[in-house]
Amino acid sequence: MSQRTNALQSAQGHKEKPSAGSPAKVSEYFGIDVFSEHIMRDYLPLEIFRQLTDNKDASIQIDRKLADQVAAAMKAWAVSRGATHYSHWFQPLNGATAEKHDAFFTPAGAGSSMEQFDGSQLVQQEPDASSLPSGGIRNTFEARGYSAWDPSSPAFILEGTLCIPTIFIAYTGEALDYKTPLLKSNQLINEISVEVAQLFDRGITRVYPTLGWEQEYFLIDESFYYARHDLTLCGRTLCGHTPARGQQMEDHYFGSIPGRVTAFMKEFEVASWRLGIPVKTRHNEVAPNQFELAPVYEEANIAVDHNQLVMVVMDKIARKHNLRVLYHEKPFAGINGSGKHNNWSLATNTGKNLMSPGHTPKTNLLFLSFFISFIKAVSEHPSLLRAAIASAGNDHRLGANEAPPAIMSVFIGKQLTGVLEEIESRVADRKMTPDEKTELKLNIGKIPQIILDNTDRNRTSPLAFTGNKFEFRAVGASSNCGPAMIVLNTIMADQLRRFKQQVDKLMEKNVEKDEAIFRTLRTYIRESKFILYEGNNYSEEWIREAAARGLENTGNTPDALRNYVSGKTIDLFSRNGIFTEKEMVARYEIRLETYAKALQIESRVLGDLAGNHIIPVAVEYQNRLIQNVKGLKDVLPESLYNDHAGNQIHTITKISEHISEIKTDVADMITARKEANAIDSPREKAEAYANLVKPMLETIRYHIDKLEILVDDRLWPLPKYREMLFVK
Repeated sequence: MSQRTNALQSAQGHKEKPSAGSPAKVSEYFGIDVFSEHIMRDYLPLEIFRQLTDNKDASIQIDRKLADQVAAAMKAWAVSRGATHYSHWFQPLNGATAEKHDAFFTPAGAGSSMEQFDGSQLVQQEPDASSLPSGGIRNTFEARGYSAWDPSSPAFILEGTLCIPTIFIAYTGEALDYKTPLLKSNQLINEISVEVAQLFDRGITRVYPTLGWEQEYFLIDESFYYARHDLTLCGRTLCGHTPARGQQMEDHYFGSIPGRVTAFMKEFEVASWRLGIPVKTRHNEVAPNQFELAPVYEEANIAVDHNQLVMVVMDKIARKHNLRVLYHEKPFAGINGSGKHNNWSLATNTGKNLMSPGHTPKTNLLFLSFFISFIKAVSEHPSLLRAAIASAGNDHRLGANEAPPAIMSVFIGKQLTGVLEEIESRVADRKMTPDEKTELKLNIGKIPQIILDNTDRNRTSPLAFTGNKFEFRAVGASSNCGPAMIVLNTIMADQLRRFKQQVDKLMEKNVEKDEAIFRTLRTYIRESKFILYEGNNYSEEWIREAAARGLENTGNTPDALRNYVSGKTIDLFSRNGIFTEKEMVARYEIRLETYAKALQIESRVLGDLAGNHIIPVAVEYQNRLIQNVKGLKDVLPESLYNDHAGNQIHTITKISEHISEIKTDVADMITARKEANAIDSPREKAEAYANLVKPMLETIRYHIDKLEILVDDRLWPLPKYREMLFVK
């Protein structure tokens, strides 16, 4: 019995599983597995609790005495919850999460033991992480790296282990993770945003970025997953003919969720709520077997942690339901891929969203200062934003008329476009008359608080303003949200600093504050208009227009990543204290190596599938046809034989052509791969894979997919799209 037949029978045999039992109200158990501030109040003396929260809010380093008391409380709580181990939980540069578990158990002599966990174990550890990517910062034989506690993200219990969110740095101090630079960028934007916000409201003393991520993903029956070597090893199908029915009926999007999927969703939602992850929305996405979940917005650092954690939780629970989650941006050809929309905004200690209009001209001028500064920031760094979301998987999705294009632009809607035009037209580099100033302020005061209902949304834009936030829609589904947030935070902070400097400079020349702000904003509007686009980003017209505007359309990762190490980018991050040049180069090389390795694995897997699975089956079927043709010749008169055997002979010929092409192309691909592997330069190797190896994958796929519709269905060795794409 073939592997495909086994997979089909197994998939048909899976029944819906009931979700795990839990209290009826989410509020009764939300965050029960999190050492939150609410829990800390019960386990820490009030004075110590206040000291800890004050230090955390002010980003002050926690001393050893305080750490010891927090560790004792954390251990007592974790043990009471059944935890037996603890782990520093961090996010290395391989895109996954990392953890090393140590038991609380410590021998105490005379056959006894005790649970031990003190401040030194909480604050810092030295994981042997020599094989994690470092981009040349560390040698592989140097095992020392440090993980250090992040008090701003609460510890949690996962499967009996107390997990403590930490940063991860090299022995020499360079960051080897996503969290360290994210925390730096959060602090940077806080400091600079407060300075700008206090031009309008002295009560604003803290500003922090918020993130609401939307996670798209596919589900596939586990039996199909293991029957497809490309899925297990690459995360996507490297071959597969388009099914007769895919997403063209538009009946899956927002449709009734299949019962088996609902059971999975219910269970992982319960697990997420217990971990304090505020997942709120679930629905079918456009493609069959594609779904989405979204949480309530949180502080960016915690939101990034929660996104990484929820991906782990989903994977664990999917296996219990005999399902597998596919986070790859394009697991199936011919239907929509998956993204991770990052909804970014800035919140204050006063409860205000700086990206939301207010009731008065004053509050709306505050909003416009941040809003226009963001547009200006994007106009200064569109190529860096493209680099931030570049990956082998995302290259398949961007620009495929299902996701934002590789061209970075901003959509703000007709109403705000009109407001910007009003500011640009009425304010010149001269002193405004009282009437001009009054009229302008009145018009600004008319901006409604909820803009999202006053303009349609542009789902084709990579960066769209959606009422009180900017939605960065180009981030890939498998990506860590951190790099995108780091870039948005840094370019915004850098631009806000310039804004404050320009306003201060005008005020030093005796220009009134409001007028100085208007003049600066007018300059920004004029200089950044080229990045604004309200039309269809999928259209050929936009591609031509974007080129005329000087906007890059970068189709592959190696080309996009060049902007990661440009002089402009290195200057941006180094002078703002986010990355050193060494750290930037390391990240650049890691991402190039990751890209090349992904294509290397795909080419090896496809070569194996073609040579050991597809061609033997095609030859077997071809031989059957040959025997059939020979049999016809034995039993039919020559006049009938020529008519009746023609179709079989044509099929035999087409199969031979496709087999020959596959063999030739696989050989050429292997040669190209060997040539790429011999290149020492990470950039040149990645470019070789992009330009020489990747095109061969599509060529080979074309011929395999043609064979799929020629060869007897009973012989075909791989589960087909029509079988995999509908969870039953």
